[in-house]
Amino acid sequence: MSTKYTTTSICHNEINQEYGQGDNFQFSILNSQLYLVPTPVGNLEDITYRALRILKEVNLVLAEDTRTTGILFKHFNIHTPMASHHKFNEHKTIAQFADRILAGESIALVSDAGTPAISDPGFMLVRECISKGIRVECLPGATAFVPALVDSGLPTDRFCFEGFLPQKKGRQTKIQSLVNEERTMIFYESPYRLVKTLQQFVEVFGADRQASVSREISKMFEDTQRGTLQQLVEHFIAIPPKGEIVIIVAGISGKNNDASTIDNVEEQDLAKIRKSKKYR
Repeated sequence: MSTKYTTTSICHNEINQEYGQGDNFQFSILNSQLYLVPTPVGNLEDITYRALRILKEVNLVLAEDTRTTGILFKHFNIHTPMASHHKFNEHKTIAQFADRILAGESIALVSDAGTPAISDPGFMLVRECISKGIRVECLPGATAFVPALVDSGLPTDRFCFEGFLPQKKGRQTKIQSLVNEERTMIFYESPYRLVKTLQQFVEVFGADRQASVSREISKMFEDTQRGTLQQLVEHFIAIPPKGEIVIIVAGISGKNNDASTIDNVEEQDLAKIRKSKKYR
């Protein structure tokens, strides 16, 4: 997910003193391996001390967008060399980066915001490293969907992460496949497609299904709206959303499996039958 960083005035001097170039700071020797380093989804204070140390000590940082990561580096006085690693070039570069690690270098991977490989580049490089026997370590840290899930007030004991839905081909099929999902569902979405997505959810899951929409997580104007899918549609038609979006939708249950949901499923089944070649 992309982000615009925000910050407050506290803690930064403490962090910079601890992880700057002061006399009391001792660098450790890193293993030649791949580190996946989460970065803040909003507030720069959400980064961990360990993440800062790794980013300072590795030989190279692979960044989804070096300009975005450059803001983070400038703020925390990090001067490690960077290289671009994004969805448009990752299939061409993973082999060379894996070979550099095999040759003795340590490399960190970051996305624009959050944990790498979660709806962002990273999976292909991780797979390549594992196939070559390279140690891979993902640091714990910032991600957008966990705060949104907890803030939603919906069950957190079982959930499924769906990330971004297909924009065109396969979108409706994917939503239909979740009609009987019992776990709480998590989606990422653009503010420009939010209302359309919520309307599609109403058609498939029913207007009364409980859900929440969180936006601008960890930023100054963070906001979570809760209610039925229909209530959320009406809210965001009246107040167009801004910022990164996380949608949380309740799974089907005895309470959710009401007449409206059943009617929706029956209508979808009838539509499929009418389109079938067997229908006369």
